[in-house]
Amino acid sequence: MKMYISNAFSLSMIAPRAHIDVSPLTAEEVAALPLESAIGHADTAKVVGDLLGIDLLANRVNISLNPGDNMVVAQYIGPRLQEGATQLPDGARIEFRLVKVEEVH
Repeated sequence: MKMYISNAFSLSMIAPRAHIDVSPLTAEEVAALPLESAIGHADTAKVVGDLLGIDLLANRVNISLNPGDNMVVAQYIGPRLQEGATQLPDGARIEFRLVKVEEVH
């Protein structure tokens, strides 16, 4: 089982005939997980890592989630981030969602 963290999610990431379950997580819950980064931009990885209080490196990879794999999505909500931003702008936030991939029964 893998546990990724990414700032995006696409249906193309999951195996055919899989079921997904999505639920909210707190930053504290996310920080306690054994995460493998799948965040492609260094600035975004720094912002998310700082929010979680962990070192999070950029890691541009293609994700293929199979039943049993999970991914935390760090969903940015707010105005477009400026290039090189290392902090969230006023009024912006990141919400965390756990995406669990399960077999279809």
